[in-house]
Amino acid sequence: MTGKIFILLFSSLTLFSCSGNTPKQKAEEHKTVEIKQINPVFNDWKAGVKISETDIKDFGFEKCFSFSKIPDTVFSRMKGKSFPENCTVKREDLRYLKVLHYNLEGEILTGEMVCNEKIASDMIQIFAELFQKKYPIEKIRLIDEYDADDEKSMTDNNSSSFCFRTVAGSNDLSLHALGMAVDINTLYNPYVRVKNSKKIIQPACGEIYCDREKTFDYKIEPDDACCQAFKKRGFLWGGDWKAYKDYQHFYKK
Repeated sequence: MTGKIFILLFSSLTLFSCSGNTPKQKAEEHKTVEIKQINPVFNDWKAGVKISETDIKDFGFEKCFSFSKIPDTVFSRMKGKSFPENCTVKREDLRYLKVLHYNLEGEILTGEMVCNEKIASDMIQIFAELFQKKYPIEKIRLIDEYDADDEKSMTDNNSSSFCFRTVAGSNDLSLHALGMAVDINTLYNPYVRVKNSKKIIQPACGEIYCDREKTFDYKIEPDDACCQAFKKRGFLWGGDWKAYKDYQHFYKK
């Protein structure tokens, strides 16, 4: 009888040892390891891509609002367009911004912008603030997507900053040429001026939005979140000009 008990005990111990795992090790084997999949857009940033709040949480809010020197891949898109051969502004003086924004439908979109390094930090703070307040901006794309054609960009209601060009109708460099000006929701906030009894409106199709007494989407007003975010960081607004108006335009000198 004693022999049978010994054999049974030995067999049980042998079976347990042959499994190679202790109960604790077995429990570890069954643990599920959660691996967060980061949205590919964060590795290859491009404007106009829809993302979710979960994507932002996984990637990190701060990383969604950042600036850097202009990467070669971005600069190759700018050469011959917003950065022509005769550009007198140094590439080193410009910064590439990555931002997020809400559109009118409440969708979250990626945005890109190039501006002067002197205002890059302000710009990141402004766009982060507007995002948190869900202020609607339809598009924030490099003007190079429109072949650096300001009229095309404005007609598409695109918001942008740097573009080496002169002020329309003159030979003077625009503050956009220095990356020191920003235009927001351009179609709905046009440039309006009367010269030699002729009304100049840019974009041309923005005439219906010249009447600022009317209520419409994407309209910038003196007391709204956009205007206040820029002004409290020292920017001036073209909507405050007396001789003429540029409702889309924020700038520093």
